[in-house]
Amino acid sequence: MKRIAVLGSTGSIGTQTLDVAAFHPERFRVEALAAGTNIELLAEQARKFRPKMVSVATKELADRLTGMLPEGIRVLYGEEGLHAVAAENDADTVVSALVGSAGFRPTLAAIDAGKTIALANKETLVSAGEIVTARARRKGVKIVPVDSEHSAIFQSLNGSRMNDVLAVTVTASGGSFRDRTREELEGVTVEQALQHPNWSMGPKVTIDSATMANKGLEVIEARWLFDLDYDRIRVLIHPESIIHSYVEFYDRSIIAQLGVPDMRVPIQYALTYPERPLSPASSLDLAALGKLTFRPMDFERYPMMRYAYDSGREGGTMTTVFNAANEVAVSRFLHGDIPFLAIESIVEETLSQHEKKKADSLETIQEADDWARDTAKKLS
Repeated sequence: MKRIAVLGSTGSIGTQTLDVAAFHPERFRVEALAAGTNIELLAEQARKFRPKMVSVATKELADRLTGMLPEGIRVLYGEEGLHAVAAENDADTVVSALVGSAGFRPTLAAIDAGKTIALANKETLVSAGEIVTARARRKGVKIVPVDSEHSAIFQSLNGSRMNDVLAVTVTASGGSFRDRTREELEGVTVEQALQHPNWSMGPKVTIDSATMANKGLEVIEARWLFDLDYDRIRVLIHPESIIHSYVEFYDRSIIAQLGVPDMRVPIQYALTYPERPLSPASSLDLAALGKLTFRPMDFERYPMMRYAYDSGREGGTMTTVFNAANEVAVSRFLHGDIPFLAIESIVEETLSQHEKKKADSLETIQEADDWARDTAKKLS
């Protein structure tokens, strides 16, 4: 039986991870759960799975949560609580599903503790890919991707040598506004932006999908997961989200992974790799679907893709700044502080003001992250 801990258990990936665990009770034991402020859902999860420990954002929430749980479940909070859920328990696999840079330090703690990482928090590699991958190699820790696109590449590469890979192609749905011109994006609302046509995701990732920042983050993450330079990572718009990504080899063969757009498929694969037990997702019916369509990536329509590639190629702290500025801008949009298109301009201006440094220490990365957030908060 595999023992798992989930960082971000009340979010979209976290709840679907627990769906998989419930579907295979003979395979999984939930050891620990960490959430933010949704103590009602966390309490429900804890009563169902009986983890040994849970963690929430603050002491006040922890005090409230304690009275909602059965005896014997340890209740923690804050940074110490996240660290405990990540590293101080009997889990052999940690699902890193916190949204944004909050997942960075707990993921490192799980690596240091020798846990296998099922990685859904792409910001960890975007902000500090060199440090994280080097530490995982040093500790002998495997990082298995959860994102559908990286899982697809991971699956397509099985049994192949990286020396034989010409390029990988990450597919993108195009997001909520894929059929709108840039002129038609003026004045779009938060509610409209959150209507993703294919996937069930949290608010931040759904907005990132609409701007294509999410795909930019995935490109940077792919660079570190698969040790590829940016010229060998491509992006293709595929509105149906059936081909989740593919690999082209030097002999011109292409291997792709297909499936219905259901995150429980890559989540389960990350937890059961290399086995493939029955999934709670439905089967793909290609005959009923009829056709698949594709569009080239348009870097003028989606400038966030250009910023991602540029910051990735420039390296150092630039990708940290790209991620942090985007997090702040998306939060400001979700709170009604800025219009949709200002997300792009804030990220661009923050990047242009940054003086790049080598991303060779956690302190340097944290300084760049803090600087980018402060800068992005002041721009309009």
